[in-house]
Amino acid sequence: LMKMIQQGFTLIELMIVVAIIGILAAIAIPAYNDYTARAQVSEAISLMAGLKTPIAEWYHDKGALPALASLGTVVTSGKYTASIGFTTGTGVILATMRSTAVSSSVQGKTLSLTFSTTANTWTCAAGTLAAQYLPGACK
Repeated sequence: LMKMIQQGFTLIELMIVVAIIGILAAIAIPAYNDYTARAQVSEAISLMAGLKTPIAEWYHDKGALPALASLGTVVTSGKYTASIGFTTGTGVILATMRSTAVSSSVQGKTLSLTFSTTANTWTCAAGTLAAQYLPGACK
């Protein structure tokens, strides 16, 4: 009597492996897309953070909020950030994400940092951006 030696995998075993990979991909791809969007938003947060100190110093030195042009050379755009603006009357730094070459979840969306002259603090807000894409410090 000759015993048969199994060589290779059966079709069922291969189908189970493919199903497991499919399930893992279904979970991983949305998580990766969210991670990518948050990473792109973090650029806007970094650019806005670069304005916080000069604005606060200007306010404490002169008693009024400055115009953006008064701060000298400031970075107002980036790879994923279309523009950074500052509204003197309200103390709001507003970042607008680019409409192309960024995650579709954040295209054209805005987020803001607001300076409170009475409390001397900054408050982060999502604007038109979904709150899930804000960094942990802003939530």
